[in-house]
Amino acid sequence: MAIRRRITETLLGMSAGTFKVKRNDRYEDMKGRNFAMKSMILGAGFAIAAALPAAAEMVRVESNADTAATMDALQAAVEGAGATIFARVDHGAGAVSVGSDIGGSQLLIFGNPALGTPAMQADRMAGLVLPLKVLVYEDTDGQTWLAYEDPAAMFEGMDVPADAEFIGKMQGALANFIAAAAGS
Repeated sequence: MAIRRRITETLLGMSAGTFKVKRNDRYEDMKGRNFAMKSMILGAGFAIAAALPAAAEMVRVESNADTAATMDALQAAVEGAGATIFARVDHGAGAVSVGSDIGGSQLLIFGNPALGTPAMQADRMAGLVLPLKVLVYEDTDGQTWLAYEDPAAMFEGMDVPADAEFIGKMQGALANFIAAAAGS
C-alpha cells in the first residue's frame, strides 16, 4: 500500500506542475512544456499504481507437525465446521513433477456462502479474494508454517465496511482452524 501511495503522490505532484526532467546533467521544471509527454507519463503512472495489488496482511503460525499432517488437521477442522472445501493444491508435488523441489507446500481453498455472499454483495470484487485460502508450507529450515491473509486486510480498498460482521466471523473461523491445525 505504501508503494501505491508514493506513486500516486508523485503523480499528483506531476499533475500540479512540479514535474522535472533531467537534461544535460541538470533538472528542468517542465511546467507548461511538453504537455503531451507529461500527460502520457501521468496516465501510465496512474495505471501502474492502480494495478499494484494492495498488500494484505499475511498471518503466519508455526505448526508442531509436518506439512501433510498439518494440512490433514486443517482440512478436518474446516470440514468439521461445515465449510466447503473447494480444492487442496499440492504445490510441492507440482514442483517435483517438473524436476524441482520446494519442500512440502499445500494450499487449502475453502469457504462458506453464508459469510462470503455478504462480502460480494458489498463489493463484487471480493470474489477475487474469496474463497479463503490457507497455505501450509515447510520453510528452508524444515519448519512447517500455516499462512493466510487477514480478511480485514483482504477487503481494504473495496466497498466492504471495515466493521462488517462477516469479517469478524471469518477471522474467528480462521483462528480456530489454524489453532486446530497447528496443534496449539
